[in-house]
Amino acid sequence: MLLSIGLPLIIEKLVLIVVVVMSSLVIAMYATFAERKVAAIMQDRRGPNRAGPFGLLQPLADGLKLFFKEEIIPNLSSKFLFILGPCLAMLTAMMTGAVIPWGDKVHFFGRDISLQIADVNIGILYVFGVVSMGVYGIMIGSWASNNKFSLMGGLRAASQIISYELAMGIALIALLMTTGTLSLKEIVQQQQEHWYSWNIIKQPLGFLIFLICAFAECNRTPFDLPEAENELIGGYHTEYSSMKLGFFLFAEYINMFLSSSVMVSLFFGGYDIPFVNDASLAESIGTNWVALIHAGVFLFKAACFLFLFMWVRWTIPRFRYDQLMNLGWKILIPLALINMLATGAFILLQQNNWHF
Repeated sequence: MLLSIGLPLIIEKLVLIVVVVMSSLVIAMYATFAERKVAAIMQDRRGPNRAGPFGLLQPLADGLKLFFKEEIIPNLSSKFLFILGPCLAMLTAMMTGAVIPWGDKVHFFGRDISLQIADVNIGILYVFGVVSMGVYGIMIGSWASNNKFSLMGGLRAASQIISYELAMGIALIALLMTTGTLSLKEIVQQQQEHWYSWNIIKQPLGFLIFLICAFAECNRTPFDLPEAENELIGGYHTEYSSMKLGFFLFAEYINMFLSSSVMVSLFFGGYDIPFVNDASLAESIGTNWVALIHAGVFLFKAACFLFLFMWVRWTIPRFRYDQLMNLGWKILIPLALINMLATGAFILLQQNNWHF
């Protein structure tokens, strides 16, 4: 009996895992194409336009090129760890999507199926734990390369990510004090009533700190010091080629997409459609169509953040390393602490019915 009850649930989750993983890979693949197009528009040129109509097959051409390229493993490298590094970076990048609510629910075969792989009540802690593990892939790969430039890039990545995770975590504490839950699903549901119930209205400073730290966590310009080609020849993936290099590059774009998805869930209502009553919409067009629209709205919001990542890359120059550390330790962490204390004071005043 337990098997008959659990088997449909297992099948649902497996299908959802496959859909999320494949969607993340496709979005990351075409994010590389979008980035080159955005850069081309900003620099008044065409961008990729040869492979397929309008250049749409360029990501496939790039992927095939990486797949069929000669694979080179340096003789003096630690071969097992050299292979493990990019695999770990890719694995941790994909794992973040397990707790993100991509939509409400669909109704198939007499069952309500949630568009979330795992609704754990410590979803934000899970995201932080997985993101923290991502630096191990970079560190292992850089150390195993036996290259001083790679090792320098890995050390930069580790110190940068540790520094900016502190400010990001403190900014999230203020958000958790406001919402009272660690579950991403509950945080999204709390923002469904009105567009002004989105957490960006309640925690604007917390969102700004989180956004800046997300750039640093993803090693994106102006925080791309770990792979600064001007001084480190590519940083932690200097010695990598073929699909191992592809794994590192893909992991960066998957991290961009999933970071955007986390920011949408935490601060912008998740799959909420602003100015629309979901209940009346479901009565008119059906639950499944509403779930599809929800997923589309969620992806549109995430795409806006992806565009922001690309826009910043081609607009703002790279920081010096001392500037990067000063920003993290001397500006963002104090701001996050002030925001957390102010949020706590405001909640305490509300609970005691005090007025300014």
